[in-house]
Amino acid sequence: PGVGVLAVRKGTRWESPWPADERESGRTPGVVNLPAVVAAAASLRAAAADAAAEATRLAALVDRIRERVAAEVPDVEVVGDPVLRLPHLVTFSCLYVDGEALLHALDRRGFAVSSGSSCTSSTLRPSHVLEAMGVLSHGNVRVSLHRETTGADVERFLTELPGIVAGLRAEAGVVGL
Repeated sequence: PGVGVLAVRKGTRWESPWPADERESGRTPGVVNLPAVVAAAASLRAAAADAAAEATRLAALVDRIRERVAAEVPDVEVVGDPVLRLPHLVTFSCLYVDGEALLHALDRRGFAVSSGSSCTSSTLRPSHVLEAMGVLSHGNVRVSLHRETTGADVERFLTELPGIVAGLRAEAGVVGL
């Protein structure tokens, strides 16, 4: 508590939002909380040290989602490049399924997923990013894996998803896919 880290590219003009005084070259008022700064630096080092291993672990889980969703759920489009992507994100679009209904059904089963692209998550407008990619901007699911996501979590998601999608399609009168 009491310290934050702001990375500013060298050469970038930056003006502190706080009133300046003669200490710390006018960057911050008052005395720096040195123990908190050292703790923040140690935390940053620790997070950076295992970032590559965590990215590899999550990328393997995303690969599993990409492969199984495409193979086991009819009329689904997995979005994005299979290799040149963020290691923890996967988006797929389900034809003939209302996106909000799918999100709610997944939520009822304990899966916290999103829809659209993250850059439009605070609006009700369709994702301009997904539209620019030429994919469905409705009926899609964005799965963001995190440090505590396990292989068992992904397996449960992959086991339940086909039935959830089939059930929603049946409710909408879309059968025989």
